[in-house]
Amino acid sequence: DVYKRQGWNAMMLKGYVDAYKAFNKEEYLTTALNNAHFIVERSMQTDGRLNRNYKDGKSSINAFLDDYGLTIEAFVALYQVTFDEQWLKNANKLMDYVNEHFYDDNTGMYFYTSDLDPKLIARKFEISDNVIPSSNSSIAKGLFLLGHYYYNENYVNRAELMLNNVRDNVLTQTAFHSNWALLETWMINKPFEIAIVGNDWKKHLTEFNTYFLPNTIFLGGSNEGSLELLKNKLVEGSTMIYVCVDKSCKLPVSDVNDAILQLK
Repeated sequence: DVYKRQGWNAMMLKGYVDAYKAFNKEEYLTTALNNAHFIVERSMQTDGRLNRNYKDGKSSINAFLDDYGLTIEAFVALYQVTFDEQWLKNANKLMDYVNEHFYDDNTGMYFYTSDLDPKLIARKFEISDNVIPSSNSSIAKGLFLLGHYYYNENYVNRAELMLNNVRDNVLTQTAFHSNWALLETWMINKPFEIAIVGNDWKKHLTEFNTYFLPNTIFLGGSNEGSLELLKNKLVEGSTMIYVCVDKSCKLPVSDVNDAILQLK
């Protein structure tokens, strides 16, 4: 369940989450959770720093920006199938570290290496998506998602600034900026925020996963948790579904099919 490089672990984790959503096989979710716990326990430090390598029982080498971006995306994806807020909190902690040690005030982009790493002739920015998404596009998506979950407008604005920096390339060289293009669609068509609150949240979420809903963000659980959008949404004895856009919600429903109609 474990690869030597942190970014690979994160991509595998996200892949297992996607497979779990598509096929509803619990063993896929179990593998994803095992890998996520490994990252937190073996690679992630108390201050939010990640190590890049793991070999022979030892975790070493300061992680690069892609390791952080892919891990943040993977943790957010894991929250969206478990509604366990520890994964959002860990993602946010990683982003705090990235903002402190990778951000460039002059460009609004993020360096590939930390300011704690040995000095290079020049610190580079990784912009173009390839076989693996570019580190800046991954971080920008993480900022957008965490900004929505935590009502952090600074994060959303920073993601938009990053997108603006590469927008011409996104429009003219989409093949090398496909991850940026996904962020562009979120900016143009604000995603639906689907909150499921009540004891039957997992049953409803599993039913939602039978649909292809690329422009949605899921949140919820058996109680309201700590996220702002979930406040005052628990109805005793019922499991309610709230379809929202930019924090404004339609009337709650208790049936997934009714919620799907609200998405149209």
